[in-house]
Amino acid sequence: MGRLLILAIGLAAAWLVWSGLFKPLIFGLGALSLVLVLWLAIRMKVTRYGSFSLDLAPRLLGFWAWLLKEIVKSNLTVARIVLSPRMNISPRMVTVEPPTRGLQGQAILANSITLTPGTVTVDAHDGTFKVHCLTEEGAADIERGEMARRIHKAVGDR
Repeated sequence: MGRLLILAIGLAAAWLVWSGLFKPLIFGLGALSLVLVLWLAIRMKVTRYGSFSLDLAPRLLGFWAWLLKEIVKSNLTVARIVLSPRMNISPRMVTVEPPTRGLQGQAILANSITLTPGTVTVDAHDGTFKVHCLTEEGAADIERGEMARRIHKAVGDR
């Protein structure tokens, strides 16, 4: 019950800060949305276990800094490809088996791959990912597994 209350307070506070509208109709719709989200969270059993632990924060901060650098590098690479008159691409699908068996680590890996321009996680099934890569270099980066290793170091088998 404590996690549900924390979730309710957090969602209500976020809605109030981001909405900035305090008209009765909007306020009522926000309250209705909050009740709906809480009901869905209970049905999905989200509040039974913590999805984020504060002990992960320091390790994830390092990973996020590295990921931001990779996103910037990939953006520059994709921009160079798009602006080039030859469109030097070599699309390829690769299969990746993440080193972490935990769902949290797998979700972070799949989303991090998709956040990086030039790569998209197309399918995640039975612990393997199919990733579409725009270039051979991007495919080689994914296959080297540096991102997966960094995520495993940050979250372990969560």
